[in-house]
Amino acid sequence: MANPPQPSLGYSVTASPSNPSTPQPEKNSVPPTMLPGASRFPPPKLHQDQIPSPSFQNPKLLSPANGFKTGSPVPHLSTPPGPPVFTSPVRPAAVPFRTSPATPQPVAFSSGSTLPTSSPPHFSNGSIESQHQVPLATNDSTPFEESSCALFSARKVLKQKKLANVPSLGFGALFSPGGEISPGPQIIQRDPHRCRSCGAYANLYCKILLGSGQWQCVICQKLNGSEGEYVAPSKEDLRNLPELSSPIVDYVQTGNKRPGFIPVSDSRMSAPTVLVIDECLDETHLQHLQSSLHAFVDSLPPTARIGIILYGRTVSVYDFSEESMASADVLPGDKSPTRESLKALIYGTGVYLSPMHASKEVAHKIFSSLRPFGLNIAEASRDRCLGTAVEVALAIIQGPSAEMSRGIIKRAGGNSRIIVCAGGPNTYGPGSVPHSFSHPNYPHMEKTALKWMENLGREAHRHNTVVDILCAGTCPVRIPVLQPLAKASGGVLVLHDDFGEAFGVNLQRAASRASRFHGLLEIRCSDDILITQVVGPGEEAHVDSHETFKNDNALCIQMLSVEETQSFALSMETKEDIISDCVFFQFAVQYTNVYQADISRVVTVRLPTVDSVSAYLESVQDEVAAILMAKRTLLRAKNHSDAMDMRGTIDERIKDIALKFGSLVPKSKLHQFPKELSALSELLFHLRRGPLLGSIVGHEDERSVLRNLFLNASSDLSLRMVAPRCLMHREGGTFEELPAYDLAMQSDTAVVLDHGTDVFIWLGAELAADEGRSAAALAACRTLAEEITELRFPAPRILAFKEGSSQARYFVSRLIPAHKDPPYEQEARFPQLRSLTIEQRMKLKSSFIHFDDPSFCEWMRSLKVVPP
Repeated sequence: MANPPQPSLGYSVTASPSNPSTPQPEKNSVPPTMLPGASRFPPPKLHQDQIPSPSFQNPKLLSPANGFKTGSPVPHLSTPPGPPVFTSPVRPAAVPFRTSPATPQPVAFSSGSTLPTSSPPHFSNGSIESQHQVPLATNDSTPFEESSCALFSARKVLKQKKLANVPSLGFGALFSPGGEISPGPQIIQRDPHRCRSCGAYANLYCKILLGSGQWQCVICQKLNGSEGEYVAPSKEDLRNLPELSSPIVDYVQTGNKRPGFIPVSDSRMSAPTVLVIDECLDETHLQHLQSSLHAFVDSLPPTARIGIILYGRTVSVYDFSEESMASADVLPGDKSPTRESLKALIYGTGVYLSPMHASKEVAHKIFSSLRPFGLNIAEASRDRCLGTAVEVALAIIQGPSAEMSRGIIKRAGGNSRIIVCAGGPNTYGPGSVPHSFSHPNYPHMEKTALKWMENLGREAHRHNTVVDILCAGTCPVRIPVLQPLAKASGGVLVLHDDFGEAFGVNLQRAASRASRFHGLLEIRCSDDILITQVVGPGEEAHVDSHETFKNDNALCIQMLSVEETQSFALSMETKEDIISDCVFFQFAVQYTNVYQADISRVVTVRLPTVDSVSAYLESVQDEVAAILMAKRTLLRAKNHSDAMDMRGTIDERIKDIALKFGSLVPKSKLHQFPKELSALSELLFHLRRGPLLGSIVGHEDERSVLRNLFLNASSDLSLRMVAPRCLMHREGGTFEELPAYDLAMQSDTAVVLDHGTDVFIWLGAELAADEGRSAAALAACRTLAEEITELRFPAPRILAFKEGSSQARYFVSRLIPAHKDPPYEQEARFPQLRSLTIEQRMKLKSSFIHFDDPSFCEWMRSLKVVPP
């Protein structure tokens, strides 16, 4: 997208604990990014990094689930914690306004369950008494906690531009277009009422003229008609309209235009999945892959359609019509398939896409027939025509419809999916790179391959096909070459150690997750707000791809796919000092779902504005702010060298926040970090030393995959990737949540550490010595790990090890080394220590090995900042 000014040092937004609050309107204008007539303010940067990431959502579970705070810590959890509950604070009642001398002042009422039952008083204004301008929400409106799809870094907005725009503690939001909402949003099966001037949707914060049904837009303040739909004798009658009583609504238009009809068959499964499998594997890897493939086929529903393609030097397309043996048609892999060869394939007698109920046994025979690579050639030097194989898979999915006039054949279902199972780099045919980095023409060939792969991904996206690439094994797969293919199609690239359990789980989750398509995100804000940067899985929408209005300054983003596992990080600034008591934000995401229905989800948020800096800091949501800061930082950390530089910007951010918002320590030149932001400072310390920026991850390929995954990840997975969550096993199968400090490594306990893409289970030596207790604790920990990651995609590795083992270093390196702090600091930050006896404390202290990594407090003091 266009490139507007960007705050220095990559500073980003801050947030605070998600304590319950109530939604509130906010005025925001979104910068025009592609409309020729939109010039109210400069367009924001849109940064697209296209790997979706998993999100864990279970409305029944406790809210500290993903580390988002909801007030006080929950000491014991017998079930895994649930998703964060975010609410917006109580806000002042809407300020009355007049649109003409004839319109009386509004009468405020709540849109929640406590709505008054009496009619609003009638105000006389000259001879007119029948037209009442009624605001549909006030300070006690429906709590915004019902949706975690829009999370702001603060629940209030500073009025003073100079303070609000301090780059080290910016302001912004995380929006998850495909996120599940509990309870579900209100459904409306008719066209929405939209502002004729700016395009904003009618919502519960609009003011209504009861007599005429006119409504005033919260974004541009223009009056609009409602074709009589909002004419009502009293405000209570308007409560029955979902868009005027709920901050989140879904407008649904089904393809057959029959009101109230939504197909309930499993039609989404009719969109095919094609497996594109590397046949250049050694025997061990192949055995694991076969096990995963057999389990994958068994997991599919009977209506699912699949295709199977193998690639090496040639492309083998398997034919399901041959039931007695594994039979395939073979195409050369050194060049793209010709039109004639594809036509012969598609119009031949073979069946290349078949429903599971008719072909499960054939699929099992095909997988059982696979053989290991037979030549004595190193893994990295084997010819693999991955690009050609994906081209053939695309042609198979399109089928004969590609040759027929538009509209005659309509493919059913949602996004089709190609899943590539790769064990090495693409080294043969189009989009390939040489076997060796020392090839004299390698840089040029890599650049050509990158462009070719990106174009292939875009071609797949044009045909509503997502390409996921699941890599495994020990052979480097040249991530930079494969990443553009997955990214441009709306898919994901995931690395695995082998083709075993984690690979098999991701194979199943990749095929089963619902991808909506034709996604378009529009963001509108009050005039006071400017969106300066967007990070997420999308790109600037072209003018002809969406409806435009004469004064529409919406930021429009074309989404590559719409999935629960994604989010957009929005950085915002205020354009000038804010005068109004609140500002508004409206998010509208349009997409076609898996049942071919067109959905428009509209989320409207109001935030109050404040003059008080302390009131603003109290409203900051640390977790959301840390995620926004991390995404802006990671965007610039393209390689290991950049990552080291970005660690320095985090140090500068801490110092600047302390300088601008902290207090000076008496008789000292040191600044105290704001106590309201204490959790934020610790989250940034985790980011600085964790796998995203630290030195935990060794290989650049792995770092690149993590970075791309994080930049598009949902809010809950993003938080877990920034800072791990630590759960200590207790007797009886319960778990106690503790700070992620090494003080949790107590020899008689078991600990689960959830770090997003990895979950570690650590067994203390004393516990491990008792076989019975050890087995019970390990089983409980593994069950918890599987439950809290049940909906996560990609599925994390789950690794278990004992205290003192060589693998335990993976666990230790992700915990803050608080054992280096004095006892009073340890107890203040890790209260569980007080429950230990003196002997246990001494034993714990003696178990630590000294190393140079600073503790959190040591790091803060090294920056000349006093820890909160």
